[in-house]
Amino acid sequence: MEITEKAPAKINLGLDVLGKRADGYHELDMIMTSVDLADRITVRELENEQVIRLQSNSSFVPLNKKNHAYKAAVVMKKAFGIKKGVEIYIDKKTPVAAGLAGGSSDAAATLRALNQLWQLNLTTQELAKLGEQIGSDVPYCVYGQTARVTGRGEHVRPIDNPKKFWVILVKPSFGVSTPEIFRHVEMDKIQHPNIDALENAVVNSDFDALLQNLGNALEAVTLAKHPLISKIKERLLASGADAVLMSGSGPTVFALCQQEKKAQRICNSIKGFCDEVYLVRML
Repeated sequence: MEITEKAPAKINLGLDVLGKRADGYHELDMIMTSVDLADRITVRELENEQVIRLQSNSSFVPLNKKNHAYKAAVVMKKAFGIKKGVEIYIDKKTPVAAGLAGGSSDAAATLRALNQLWQLNLTTQELAKLGEQIGSDVPYCVYGQTARVTGRGEHVRPIDNPKKFWVILVKPSFGVSTPEIFRHVEMDKIQHPNIDALENAVVNSDFDALLQNLGNALEAVTLAKHPLISKIKERLLASGADAVLMSGSGPTVFALCQQEKKAQRICNSIKGFCDEVYLVRML
């Protein structure tokens, strides 16, 4: 038997850094949402082997123990004493090292798929708790819906998101290391978005308030190292985007639009500037 699960990319509508914790992580306050750009994870039991075997259509995916999907399988096997092996195939669509939680979403999809394959009947909350062992974005990705996310990412509170806006994702040709960006955060210099106001805007489908309260405390840190991101933002705004923001630690920039035709026009205009451009919708 094999099970396939979607692993959608995420964007941060709001990301605030509140300070550094005793465990070395930063305390965060975020509004995250998922979009319909997704990898597909297929798991298949290996009856006569105890190994975890990874395969992918992408040469950018590490097929070793560093892979988050691999780590997810290790966590599940260890937690429940599973002796059987498993093959995990990653059909990669989401850019890597992009600030879109591609690897974390692969891990979350692997947890969900193995939960079905091995008939463990775990709840979403239980899967998210296991996800904490893998990476900070994994608990959110287990839920895969708009949520207020706090702590280092382990506290996930789903929120209503009745209006699904169009999103243009623009990924520059380079990747960004999240730990490196956090190492350069200076708490006395960052700007703090109003996450409470942003949550209210999302819940009430108030697009104007949403645009006013989008914000990412990490954006200035990454922009200082990669000025091209600023040029992408300028190009998107000049093309008519309602608002633009960098997602996560970057380097991907997203633009929001209410109308599909407008979003399509912006998407077409930016394709000559960057190779990786995606027109998607919030889930």
